[in-house]
Amino acid sequence: MTRLLGRSAVALLAIGLISSCTGEPRTQAQEFKDPGVAIGTLKLVAFDSCAELTDGLRTAAKAAVGPYGFGGGRYMLEDRNGAKAAQADGATVPRQAVPDAAGGTYSGTNTHEVGVDEPDLVKTDGKRIVTVAGGVLRVVDAASHSVTGTLDIDTDGTVRKVYGMTDLLLAGDHALVLGQRYAPNPDDTVSGPSLTLVDLKGQPKILGRYTMDGGLVDARQVGSTARIVVRSTPRVQFPAPVDRSSDVARVDANRRAIDATPVDAWLPRYSIVDGNGNKTDGRVDCSAVSRPAEYSGTATLTVLSFDLGAGSLGNGDPVTLVADGDTVYANGPSLYIANDQRWRIMWRWERVAVQPVKPQTQLYKFDISGSGKPRFLAAGEVDGWLLNQYSLSEWDGRLRVATTLGQPWDRSGSTESTVYVLGVQGRDLTEQGRVGGLGKGERIYAVRFIGTTGFVVTFKQTDPLYTLDLQDPKAPKVVGALKINGYSAYLHPAGANKLIGIGQDANDQGRVQGTQVSLFDVRDLANPARIAQFKMSNTHSEAEFDPHAFLYWEPTGLLVVPFYSYQNNQNSQGALVLSVHDASITQAGTVTHPNTPRNAQLPIRRSLIIDQTLWTVSDNGLKANDMNTLSQTAWLPFS
Repeated sequence: MTRLLGRSAVALLAIGLISSCTGEPRTQAQEFKDPGVAIGTLKLVAFDSCAELTDGLRTAAKAAVGPYGFGGGRYMLEDRNGAKAAQADGATVPRQAVPDAAGGTYSGTNTHEVGVDEPDLVKTDGKRIVTVAGGVLRVVDAASHSVTGTLDIDTDGTVRKVYGMTDLLLAGDHALVLGQRYAPNPDDTVSGPSLTLVDLKGQPKILGRYTMDGGLVDARQVGSTARIVVRSTPRVQFPAPVDRSSDVARVDANRRAIDATPVDAWLPRYSIVDGNGNKTDGRVDCSAVSRPAEYSGTATLTVLSFDLGAGSLGNGDPVTLVADGDTVYANGPSLYIANDQRWRIMWRWERVAVQPVKPQTQLYKFDISGSGKPRFLAAGEVDGWLLNQYSLSEWDGRLRVATTLGQPWDRSGSTESTVYVLGVQGRDLTEQGRVGGLGKGERIYAVRFIGTTGFVVTFKQTDPLYTLDLQDPKAPKVVGALKINGYSAYLHPAGANKLIGIGQDANDQGRVQGTQVSLFDVRDLANPARIAQFKMSNTHSEAEFDPHAFLYWEPTGLLVVPFYSYQNNQNSQGALVLSVHDASITQAGTVTHPNTPRNAQLPIRRSLIIDQTLWTVSDNGLKANDMNTLSQTAWLPFS
């Protein structure tokens, strides 16, 4: 979900990523060391009481606060163009071809896992298409090519708007729409992720809405159970900086403000509104909060659980930990939350500066095999930072993690990447094996794990596609590498021994030239080969950073991705339709959407297959084309 997650949580990330800031020079470790847990472990322990919780959080927050609050001053943020995905049941197979009850086929959301769905802007069950654009939910009957229902859902029942409502989860006749509610006074009113449950039978109607303090990290769905991960920051009212006051005085004032802040400020609040408009307010209880050995007191993570098949939303059975996180991965029975701390900012009295520190990724594993509350299993830590969810993969109970060590902005050539294999021992995720030295002087651009095989792309000037043998978790090894110009930003299985990569072509100096689609033969892992290539100059595709925009229909070899092109002072955009067969990639055509008077050039974002029809989605409307001839069969504008 590069949409709501990355955008609604930017302000929160700007605060929470400063979890290592200190208000004065110190030689001790920057996070608060919990005396009740042995140092060196990430083991989660529940607080014994609200009093203990209050004392621990205040102490940790005071160690992290700077002269200007938790933000500390100037800071840097990275645009994490990344795919959101997961992996299931030991088999990395895209969730694409799905048989329906009547024997037809349709493409679901392109996820990394069979049986693990991810939020996206369009969903289908093979008979109807559900999408949200401009705050309006629409239900389309795929057979008749007609809109059968609409629902305005961009308000919360009051005059307050709910923004970013472009992501959906679907379960039977119910859809869960994810948005972000901004309250004018968040101290008095819950402001954060807003989840709207919609009944799709007949004319769509709202069954309930749930809002929690914070920002949406991500969500996963197994069966009818949705797991929603929310990141919250404490509601501390820092005094306005006084002109000419020293940094020491400002830090002291901020620490006094923290001491005066009640524990409620750290406990995420929520509100529930049922279909009749009845409202219930609540907050996470102290007994539902756990902490690792080290924490900063500047953020909490909450995992909510909802049965989308039910007729209402309950309180979400919140499970909260005092930690930070920005990446979610699930494979069905397991859910991981990762915090890679890639931007560590240290406050110096004479200036604010980004310090080159050794990045580490913290990992928390939960059991979500049932429909009840997630159960914490283990935690661990590895060196380096993640690209995205595809950097994580569980196989046979072990987690594979691909990270890059070194700062993302480092131009000295000191970066390199590693793949770790972690296993559960007691309550710890411990290293069982690793293979390092990948792409020295480069960073990871794409990762894909398929069974006991791994593929890692690094790039600076050329694209080494590394092939890894992971059969022995204690001795993972690189068995092959292919160097080509450009890079793949997303890798997708294409049958048993082939891999599709989409990214950018580049010249010998590493300057990108335009969208590139590659077909790799990986039958011989020691000698991977590119057997076909398609290039489109001066072009980018959303599929390069969001795999939800990637459609590969294996039964016919159809490949569809959005494109945006700028050539000769002209913009063009649409959906590129390719045919992938044997050792070839050929262009079958393009699909474009009509311009509308109000929205002249809104790009195609998604595509899906239902029986023999290719559907494409933009904020202007839905278009149906014959899958074989690409002739138009319907256009449904969003007026």
